[in-house]
Amino acid sequence: MLKLTDRAVTDSPIPLITRTEARMLGTALHPRTHIRLRRGIYVLREDYLRATPWEQYATRVHAFVRSHPDAVLCLESAGVIYGLPLFGHPRDIHVFDASLRTSQRYGDVCVHTSVDGREVVSEAGVLVTSLLDTVVDLARALSPGLALAVVDSAISPAQGGTVQLADAYELIVRQHNPRARSQARWVCSSADERAESPAESISRAVIEWSGFEQPELQHEFRYDGHHDRVDFLFPRSGTIGEADGWGKYQLDDPSAAAALLTEEKRREDRLRRHGHPFARWELNDAWRVKPLVEALRAAGLRQRHPSQPAMLASLRRRTRDRHA
Repeated sequence: MLKLTDRAVTDSPIPLITRTEARMLGTALHPRTHIRLRRGIYVLREDYLRATPWEQYATRVHAFVRSHPDAVLCLESAGVIYGLPLFGHPRDIHVFDASLRTSQRYGDVCVHTSVDGREVVSEAGVLVTSLLDTVVDLARALSPGLALAVVDSAISPAQGGTVQLADAYELIVRQHNPRARSQARWVCSSADERAESPAESISRAVIEWSGFEQPELQHEFRYDGHHDRVDFLFPRSGTIGEADGWGKYQLDDPSAAAALLTEEKRREDRLRRHGHPFARWELNDAWRVKPLVEALRAAGLRQRHPSQPAMLASLRRRTRDRHA
């Protein structure tokens, strides 16, 4: 499974080239071949357009750091450096400046300030707000499902998290924004250090907001001499849920992937033989809600509470995204 350190983007995923370097190398910078990310900083157009939205954002962040090495990154921009599980292509570069009286915007750069202050640290040579401050800021700013994925990853030992949930909650209570505190309190009350992937976190939010019973995470079974651990167990019915991420099957190594898929099939058959209905889904199914709900219903689960349409709709409202 991926950990924060695995996801951390401490260097630009797409090589940056400055105007000075281009002159030295005899490289012609032309709009047909290069994209200007910041003044005097470019990337190959082909490389940038081929990258994922998240890689494009990480590249923009590093281009900004290249031109403003003394700036303190915060929110999603600091999340890039820490490897927090953010999604899509955030619209803005986020910077913290305690000396300002009010927050300001310059093009695609948001400069934030706060009466609460922030701890500033250096990660891989980049100035950022501390991991605790960054996680709490994102818990307040992101939509609830995304915020849950961030907090889960930060407190989960399996994901390499080192934040203590009690510290996050204490910091939230001390801050001055009542509306943001309300959301952050829900996120912290729902966070679970046993979550092993962002897919599990998003799925858990969808399960709750769709009215199903809350599952137990990482439940362990011992059948036929085997020790099996599952993502979700719904205790009333004994139904098992698995939020699949193809990364765990090592698909870049065909022989390893084949062995893992075979073992996974045997594991599922073993659990089914012992009376456990099975539901499987992927992260994209959780984003779309209906496929996850249908997978749970097909496994015999029924909603026990009314669904929360407004909360489910929040998964689709990506107001901080570049293309929202």
